[in-house]
Amino acid sequence: MRNILLCLLLILLIAIPINYSYSQEIGLATFQETAQVLIDKSITQNVTASITLQSTSIQEIKIPSELEQKIREDNRVLSIVLTNQNNCILGVENESCILINVKRDLGDTNFPQIQSSTLEISDQFIDELNEVFDTEAKLHSTLIQTDDKANVALETSGAVSGKGIVSAAYTMPMEDTDSMYAKISSLLIPKEIRDSGGFYDVAKDLATHENSKITFSIIPVEGKSLLQLRLAVNYPQVATEIQEVSPLEFLKVETMDRSSYFSSGFYPLNSIIQVVILSSEDESISNIQGSIVPTRIVDNEKIPTDITKTGWVFDPKEGQRIDGKYIFGEKTSVGKNELKFSLGEETTPPVPVENMGFDESVAVVIIITIVAIAAALFYLKGYTRK
Repeated sequence: MRNILLCLLLILLIAIPINYSYSQEIGLATFQETAQVLIDKSITQNVTASITLQSTSIQEIKIPSELEQKIREDNRVLSIVLTNQNNCILGVENESCILINVKRDLGDTNFPQIQSSTLEISDQFIDELNEVFDTEAKLHSTLIQTDDKANVALETSGAVSGKGIVSAAYTMPMEDTDSMYAKISSLLIPKEIRDSGGFYDVAKDLATHENSKITFSIIPVEGKSLLQLRLAVNYPQVATEIQEVSPLEFLKVETMDRSSYFSSGFYPLNSIIQVVILSSEDESISNIQGSIVPTRIVDNEKIPTDITKTGWVFDPKEGQRIDGKYIFGEKTSVGKNELKFSLGEETTPPVPVENMGFDESVAVVIIITIVAIAAALFYLKGYTRK
């Protein structure tokens, strides 16, 4: 018995330092910054470049705890969206909106019943939301959503648009994006994050673009709320011309720097650049200027084997939907030329992808990576709104 206890103690003493070591090396903070370029050759023919700052912590994106809990605990509230997007819903023109998106009650059989039960929920929140956002939005209308095409194409969560959702729209005078982004970010984003630069600075500069729009969302998910501040710029009718993809051209910077908010530790998955290409025909990528991160297949997804490495993970890399994510690894910035790639025939040999065998030497790193990537990819999927 004594020998058994000594063996168990030895295992415990060995296991604790190993786990502690990995926890120090690899982290996933609640705050994330994502840059996304969506090249839509399938539906709109537009390119949309966006910066999203997001967190599940109300200390990092400041929402009153009572309001956040009240939203989260109402099982019919799917999301709340503040935006100055044109035509936020049908019938709204040249006004900014607060949308309270509610799951339709199947017991409501006609429009007056649907409207009444939706407003019964949304009216509970609008006064507090106006106070948080420093707005004076008034009820405009309710809309029953019936189109799910965009959600299917982008494989999004459906929390903001899709069948079975009723939107209560509250409107206010249109505000230009530059001033609205400055106001909302100062209200909701702590000074420590705003002063840390990174993707926030890119978004602040993009807000001056004439086609830029702001969206702030509260999305209840599994016992917490995903809080997202998104600044997007639309480039109409340019997607079909693109053969060489240069993400930073659409973000209007030569270099992309990570936020210094992450400088206290190693958080390789908290700053990611994503490029999504939608096409009605099969596409493939080639002539990648930067690196490809070595990956393994885990549950039919490509998972980096070493997230200290810098470069792209394309999954898939060909077909009618291409999805590439650039991981900074141990670097804190990336230049414009390192992110370029082409659409067309491959002129360089692809990096092989291994089928996952459970190697004991990488087991702990892979498990941590799977968890971290899963969280990051969930956030990266984001949402879309018609």
